Amino acid sequence: MDDIDRNIVNLLQGGFPISELPYRQAAESLGLTEDQLIERIGRMLDEGALTRFGPLYHAERLGGAYALAAMKVPAQDVERVALAVNRLPEVAHNYEREHAFNLWFVLATETPRGIAGAAQRLERDTGYPVYLMPKLDEYFVGLRFAV
Repeated sequence: MDDIDRNIVNLLQGGFPISELPYRQAAESLGLTEDQLIERIGRMLDEGALTRFGPLYHAERLGGAYALAAMKVPAQDVERVALAVNRLPEVAHNYEREHAFNLWFVLATETPRGIAGAAQRLERDTGYPVYLMPKLDEYFVGLRFAV
């Protein structure tokens, strides 16, 4: 990432303009053209510098739910189970960790009951239990790049 990319990330984490031409408005505040901003966001996504670009919804405020989940999966079965986890539309992201609980992911559903249903489907499809961890407190950690 160059300084322009870092400025894009820094600016857009704080919000995206709500307007008729939001990309143009954001680009102007960065000294870029709309096309340059769109190209740079696309490149950062393609290269993996960004894993997603889009709004962050508070599922609970919309009547839905989300939960942190973990699984204990033998090393020889991690790839198969990770593919099963990633196939679920309710899975926001999935990470392998070096720990007894080696697969961690977030479930986001339209209703609170959907969490248990998604976990049960995963248990049925993989043969391993899903451990759900309820949210007790919410924290926001902002990432800012030095430019």
